[in-house]
Amino acid sequence: MQKLPNNIFPLSDLELIEKYKKSKNKEIVGELFKRYSGFCFSICLKYFKNKELAQEAVLIIFGDLIDKLLIYEVSNFKSWLHSVCRNHCLLYFRNLKQEEKLFANYSNDLKIFMEKDEDFHLSSEKKEIEIEKLKNCISLIKQEQKLCVELFYLQSKSYVEIAQITGFSLKEVKSFLQNGKRNLKICMEKNERQ
Repeated sequence: MQKLPNNIFPLSDLELIEKYKKSKNKEIVGELFKRYSGFCFSICLKYFKNKELAQEAVLIIFGDLIDKLLIYEVSNFKSWLHSVCRNHCLLYFRNLKQEEKLFANYSNDLKIFMEKDEDFHLSSEKKEIEIEKLKNCISLIKQEQKLCVELFYLQSKSYVEIAQITGFSLKEVKSFLQNGKRNLKICMEKNERQ
């Protein structure tokens, strides 16, 4: 890791960004974090109305800045950062709505798994057999998928909570849930044909 130059503190935000683009020294982004983490936190808190979610968002946003600052041309860092923070928060809520839809779809899929008769009623014996098949299929999927599926569907944890519990990134959680759901469906359909 490169050492942070001593003469960086009096530099403007744009000078820091230029220096970062040339050196790719992540410590320079750390200086921007020192200057603007409070600003970013207040924006996120306004949207989330939850201190922990806002703090987590700040860390994610500044983690993403490591790559974004190399890509984007920034003429006013504070204004640009405000947009980045706002967009991050709005994307979170959009994903939350998608998560709720996914849960609703999973609930519907589970009902479909459980519905065999034309009347959509199963005897308690048949329901127990279906539950056993589902438990068996859950045990067959990859450990990461199993963990995420159980936390999301059985314990009603959010993507963010699952990421905190497991240490997976939000993208990994989403991927494990999607793949786990797909693999469960395939397994249940295979059991149905047997």
